[in-house]
Amino acid sequence: MTEVKDDDAQSRTAEIRRLNDALRTGESGEGTIVITQGVQAGGPVFLKAVMMAVRDFSAFDEDNDPHGEHDFGAFDVGDDRLFFKFDYYDSTMTAHSADPTDPKITRRVLTIMLAHEY
Repeated sequence: MTEVKDDDAQSRTAEIRRLNDALRTGESGEGTIVITQGVQAGGPVFLKAVMMAVRDFSAFDEDNDPHGEHDFGAFDVGDDRLFFKFDYYDSTMTAHSADPTDPKITRRVLTIMLAHEY
């Protein structure tokens, strides 16, 4: 019986990871990307570099991705340290989603920020 729960948990994690990666890499538009004022203040060249870094990010490991959901990343663009993170809200954007694997009831939000804005 424990194996079923482990398989269910692994399937759930894999689906969250797939949905997060799809939004982060631009493969899917299902979600919202929020870019903080600090990142925007860097100008269009900086913003383009940041977006490319988020899209291409692959340095997920035990330290920054302990649950295997690809829901957080820390990276550098030039001398700036940045983070991206995912949050999962219900369709009304007023509470956390009951099931982040279900895009019908979940609004996925990817926030990209300077580290000091966290």
